[in-house]
Amino acid sequence: WVAGGGLTAFASLADGLTNVGRLAGLVASVLMLLQVLLMARIPIVEQAWGQDELARVHRLVGFTSFHLMVAHIVLVVAGYNVADTGRGFVGTLVDQVLNGPGVLLATAGTVALVMVVITSVRVARRRLRYESWHLLHLYAYLGTGLALPHQLWTGADFTSSPVASVFWWSVYGATLTAVLVFRVLLPVVRSHRHRLVVSHVVQESATVTSVHLRGRDLHLLTVRGGQFFSWRFLDGQGWTRANPYSLSAAPDGHSLRLTAASVGDSSSRLATLRPGTRVLVEGPYGRLHAGVKVARRNVLIGAGIGITPLRALLEELPPGHDETVVIHRVGRPGDAILAHELVELAQARGGRVHGVIGPRDPQRGGWQPAGAPLPDHAALLRLVPDIAQRDVFVCGPPAWIDHVVEAALDAGVPRAAVHTERFSY
Repeated sequence: WVAGGGLTAFASLADGLTNVGRLAGLVASVLMLLQVLLMARIPIVEQAWGQDELARVHRLVGFTSFHLMVAHIVLVVAGYNVADTGRGFVGTLVDQVLNGPGVLLATAGTVALVMVVITSVRVARRRLRYESWHLLHLYAYLGTGLALPHQLWTGADFTSSPVASVFWWSVYGATLTAVLVFRVLLPVVRSHRHRLVVSHVVQESATVTSVHLRGRDLHLLTVRGGQFFSWRFLDGQGWTRANPYSLSAAPDGHSLRLTAASVGDSSSRLATLRPGTRVLVEGPYGRLHAGVKVARRNVLIGAGIGITPLRALLEELPPGHDETVVIHRVGRPGDAILAHELVELAQARGGRVHGVIGPRDPQRGGWQPAGAPLPDHAALLRLVPDIAQRDVFVCGPPAWIDHVVEAALDAGVPRAAVHTERFSY
């Protein structure tokens, strides 16, 4: 943009509007590709940042690129309209869509991206099933791809020099390659290699199911307790939609186990899986494992079904007297999934478990039950007086996680020692 005279192309209002619109389009294109790369499951990126941070930045970059894309459209059309006052803004827009090289495809891509953005707004996101939201979100790939011909055919900044052309073709090619390799090829190869199938299914409660799996060469599967996979169970309708479930037991080289609550169509299907059902997996993902530790001792804090990855993590943490403290927050005693396993495992490894039971007060907020006498950080210090010298691992509903993290920081835990995992934003 600078090499093409962008800093000086303000001789008239029309030139200025078009020029700024070009810049907005360029930055929107880069951010759109970055947005795809952030969620392409590139292992080195995934392990460095973790899904929590990647998803947060992905959302920020996505909305920013969309706003810049809208600004690009409005500014360029306004610039053309000022230069040709006979058409009006709408007439200029229609003329560009119908006659501009590649602009009709870019318009279709814009419509796809608008649909993705609308369904990503939190109010709309909460009203959609996970499966529907995930399917609609795939239109981001379509929208990004449909914009490419317009950019390469009419974008002066894309074709102004061999360097510019090589750059844009390279970033598009690298993005496409990353998606195909890490979202398609690698999961297919890994699933074929390990041949995972359902061994048996255990109904932990009326709403919670554990699925046990067996496979080939599972000792070569690079997964740790606390991580999760995206799972596809090949049992009929719905197998195309992957769902993230954490391991609820540390991998032993021979089998895997996941435990999930029934909160939608896909998770409800887990209870009906038959032994021998084949499974495709993407992963492992997540940084809720012992490899991210910065301190010697640990605190594991989970709410409801969020205790499952922490139970798997507990198996891999070093044993020792009071090395690990587990805090399990539930609304009712019956919600304490895997409670017996958790207590027995903690006792065998020299740790201790605290159950925090009772409904939350929506007005008060916080991570504790309604009527709790102590502030959130003071409650943590009462349960774990030396919490500031420990790693803190947290898993549960996103809003609840935020309260726990705030309380841990107020209790003196360094931010680098706080590790979280969330599955919705």
